[in-house]
Amino acid sequence: MTTTVTTKQDRVLAALRNGEELTGKQIRARFGVGNPRATVSALRMKGFAIYANERTDTKGRTKSFYRLGTPSRAVVAAGYRALAAAR
Repeated sequence: MTTTVTTKQDRVLAALRNGEELTGKQIRARFGVGNPRATVSALRMKGFAIYANERTDTKGRTKSFYRLGTPSRAVVAAGYRALAAAR
């Protein structure tokens, strides 16, 4: 019998890949992540295009929702330029 060990980052990424949009509070509560912003940053450093979209509710409160997206051509080009400059 094999057991699959999934990290908190893996579980957050799986939820984002399923099309979910998550707030920092939801990431903290559902996945037990102490610092959601650091987890999202680590996933971004691994090459995943995670965007934070802000929405304001009817009471004027603003929340950020994280979602997985597709990077624009400009972002990909900037990445290649940065890699070329680092050589």
